Amino acid sequence: MDMSSINWVLLLASLMVAATPILLAGIGELVVERSGVLNLGVEGMMITGAISGFAVATGTGSVTLGFIAAAVAGAALSMLFGVLTQFLLSNQVATGLALTLFGLGLSALLGQGYVGIKGLSVPDIHIPLISDIPILGPILFRHDAMVYISILIVAGVWAMLKYTRAGLILRAVGENHDAAHALGYKVIRIRLMAIAFGGACAGLGGAYLSLVRVPQWTEGMTAGAGWIALALVVFASWRPWRVLIGAYLFGGLTVLQLNLQAAGMKIPVEYLAMSPYLITIIVLVIMSSGRGRAALDAPAALGRSFHASA
Repeated sequence: MDMSSINWVLLLASLMVAATPILLAGIGELVVERSGVLNLGVEGMMITGAISGFAVATGTGSVTLGFIAAAVAGAALSMLFGVLTQFLLSNQVATGLALTLFGLGLSALLGQGYVGIKGLSVPDIHIPLISDIPILGPILFRHDAMVYISILIVAGVWAMLKYTRAGLILRAVGENHDAAHALGYKVIRIRLMAIAFGGACAGLGGAYLSLVRVPQWTEGMTAGAGWIALALVVFASWRPWRVLIGAYLFGGLTVLQLNLQAAGMKIPVEYLAMSPYLITIIVLVIMSSGRGRAALDAPAALGRSFHASA
């Protein structure tokens, strides 16, 4: 194995790009779960955002419109989950899994006419002087706008949850929806807004795959990224900055694995392919245990349905 063939500066720069899709999806799901809702449909919303963003971007010639369309598509699909779980009181786990299957099927149908079409070029932001700093410049300051927007979203979510009244109310609903309702807060409305935000972020994450990282449309291109985002939220103990760190760690492992293969190390790709599903199984086992949830400091009302007359 020839380690000298690995460009470590390029590897570190690439991990930020590799981490952005799961970071966007993860931070959106964190807000959803802090409101007390468990949405396992992240993968479906991501893949729907990927095809919606790619279709609009190639049709209009605007990457910005593509990302907007992806956010809208993700939020719209999440509202289907919201109506089923918040008004019809369907099981959140089963509904989330159904949403993923629906999103995968819908995206495959919508994307039939876009297979093989080359995507648009998304330019990197080049800041004079800062981008030219040796080592740090290429690693931190030569990326597309969505890399930095994803970090700003994490910072915004952290500030909202920690310092604002809206964040306090959201956390109160996630901890004890009956007490929040007794205080006069609209639990269902708050949860629907959180679900819509999570769907929009997942859509953005999917669009980043089809518009920036690949860039093209391929059926099933999320390849488990939504499941990884779900796992990140749990292992981050529902804290925004830990989601950021976890996303970058996973992005780094993904890029490193590809570089090690190029350098001659024989790592079966099947191990990486099966990892999202193994992680998801572990997460679901932990979430099914009350003791495990308490140890991870999960929102107390996570996954519990709310009815005003209850």
